[in-house]
Amino acid sequence: MRDYQAEFEGRVSFIRELVKSSGVSGIVFGNSGGKDSALVGILCKAACENTVGVIMPCASKRNFGMDADDGRALAEQFGIETRMVDLTAVRETLMEQLSAVTELNSQAITNLAPRLRMTTLYGIAAAESRLVAGTGNRSEAYMGYYTKWGDGACDFNPIFDLTATEVFEFLEYLKAPRCIIDKAPSAGLFDGQTDEAEMGVSYRAIDDYLLYGRVSEKDKAVIDGYHRRSEHKRRPISTYK
Repeated sequence: MRDYQAEFEGRVSFIRELVKSSGVSGIVFGNSGGKDSALVGILCKAACENTVGVIMPCASKRNFGMDADDGRALAEQFGIETRMVDLTAVRETLMEQLSAVTELNSQAITNLAPRLRMTTLYGIAAAESRLVAGTGNRSEAYMGYYTKWGDGACDFNPIFDLTATEVFEFLEYLKAPRCIIDKAPSAGLFDGQTDEAEMGVSYRAIDDYLLYGRVSEKDKAVIDGYHRRSEHKRRPISTYK
């Protein structure tokens, strides 16, 4: 059986040492109300008292409702300082300015919110000498299911090696709020969106493939396709020489 207590202590120690060696005053992370951000928030708070979670609604109704409520539930249970920054008006202004010089497609529009959120986190981090904690997991990284320079950006990530299934099991061990554990994974980019419906494959299938090599031909085709098309996200920046 996996020793989650030892793993919890190891990850907390990693974060604590990183904060100390970096000479910063604290940590900031995006409190989306989802599973990944919940685990990151719990770990960071245990390692550093001066941890702030930022709820950043951006146009989507669920951002202001279920996601914000779940983020607050996490913060209340684990004593995490919470702030809210409404990015809706910023997104609308940016879309208006961009539309004057180009025709925005759905992908360009969808990627605006994650990048505005990361800009917000780094703005707070720079103002208050904090590190930005990343919240992406191994399954998302393999699929490329994140926004380059958006939720894919961070100073450190304490759960990057964990699959989505392992994150779920970790949260069960830590007794995180049921509202977070039980809801379908979603980036909350638009109303009705869920990760698995958008990708066309379940996290369980992805994780079985990554951890055990077990996968149906249909799911393998979807997973391999996502991985191949997103390779550019995992490569270092191309530079001359």
